[in-house]
Amino acid sequence: MCGRFALTLPDDAMAQLFAARPGNDLPRVPNRNVCPTDSVHVVTAEGGRSLSAMRWGFLPAWYKAPNAGPLLINARAETVATKPAFREACRARRCLIPATAFYEWTGEKGAKQPWRIARSDGAPLAFAGIWQRWGPEGLPTCAIVTCGANEVMARLHHRMPVIVEPGDWPLWLGEAGHGAATLMQAAAEDALVFEDGGPV
Repeated sequence: MCGRFALTLPDDAMAQLFAARPGNDLPRVPNRNVCPTDSVHVVTAEGGRSLSAMRWGFLPAWYKAPNAGPLLINARAETVATKPAFREACRARRCLIPATAFYEWTGEKGAKQPWRIARSDGAPLAFAGIWQRWGPEGLPTCAIVTCGANEVMARLHHRMPVIVEPGDWPLWLGEAGHGAATLMQAAAEDALVFEDGGPV
């Protein structure tokens, strides 16, 4: 699962990194505690790459209100292509969600310790995501795709976000043909570093 993350990269640096046109309504950065239902930065490739804001919490078309069903902040890689809520977005509306790090907690209830998880090379993360517009006003919403954890991550949690490597960004975004399903797997064992996250 991925339920909290951090983003400290400036908007112009993100736009340059992803070769994307930045929108005018981007969320505030730095934000070291991005929470579900917050507005998040998202890279899409409709009519060229763009960096825009979306609600973190995917809303299926049949929801009558944002709270009409479960809060869908994550989509499981194993079922994202077949689950009615996600399958059309998985086929046609994939995105990248930038992050500096994400958090997981360990320990007993009431005394849980947060762990900050980032790339071992210091580069930003790009989570695999799916998105769609919801409601009469076309509210853009998104979810992070997760998969089973690799061995290192499994010490903290049995799931982890799918992290898309830069060379695979065109494939995930639908710019490089078919085959994006092959990207929905755990990161390499040495791809991430873990440190005490402090207060989150």
